[in-house]
Amino acid sequence: MALNLDSYLGVHAQALRLEAQRTELLAANMANADTPNYKARDIDFKAALAAASGGPASSSAASASGTLSVSTTNAAHLGGQSVEGADALGGNLKYRVPMAPSLDGNTVDTQLEQAAFAENAVRYQATLTFLNARLKELMTAITG
Repeated sequence: MALNLDSYLGVHAQALRLEAQRTELLAANMANADTPNYKARDIDFKAALAAASGGPASSSAASASGTLSVSTTNAAHLGGQSVEGADALGGNLKYRVPMAPSLDGNTVDTQLEQAAFAENAVRYQATLTFLNARLKELMTAITG
């Protein structure tokens, strides 16, 4: 009997990828905490996971096309830079609404970002632990 590894691991492989991308976003937010006019970003994890697993996205805030285009007004402008894998996130990459806006236009709340980073790290570790257990089960079945 053939085994499809994707179906065996379930949604956890996609969850691991999304959690890694969210870690990068949260780290970028913390790194730019003092950058004027920097807008904190985060992933709508539930909608991104539903989209990655082929299910319907539950986010009502996603645009019809799911992506935003970047326009340049000067020939010297660079093209839009994105976080690695952000294209795969589609409309699930959102700007965070600030609790208390700062005078310089920065929307990063360091304490909120640190808490989200810690929570995401715990979720990432839990997903890794689950995947490790599933792979050990598979190795036990193969080796006997």
